Amino acid sequence: MIVLDTHVWLWWAADRARLSGPAADAIASADAVGIPAISAWEVAMLADRGRIELDRSPSAWVRRALSADARTVELPLTSTIAVGAAGLGAEGMHWDPADRFILATAVDHRALLVTRDTAIRTFAPDATVW
Repeated sequence: MIVLDTHVWLWWAADRARLSGPAADAIASADAVGIPAISAWEVAMLADRGRIELDRSPSAWVRRALSADARTVELPLTSTIAVGAAGLGAEGMHWDPADRFILATAVDHRALLVTRDTAIRTFAPDATVW
C-alpha cells in the first residue's frame, strides 16, 4: 500500500499530468492506494475557502474519488494515528495538523506517503516519494 497526500489525491483524481514520474509510478504499481480520512475534510475545507474548485459538491467529489479505482482504501483516523500525529511535533515536524495526521497514517500503515510537500519530504525523506 501507498498513502496519498491530499494534493496528490486531487491530482490523481483530476489532473494526473501534475504527478511526478516517480509518484505516478508508485501509484500505478501499488496494490492498494490509501486515502487518509482527514483528506476528505481537507478537500471540503479547501473547496469551502475557494482554494480549489470541484466539479461537484465536496461530498459527491469525495464519494466518487474514493470509488474511482478498486485499489482505493479509505484509511480512518484512529486513536493510534492521532497520538502518533501529536508526537511528530516533538520530533520537529511543522504544526499543520492535517499534514501530521496524513504522515502518521502512512507511518501507522507502514506505507510510503506520496507527497510533493517539501516540508514533509525533508522531515521524513525515507517515508515519502515524489
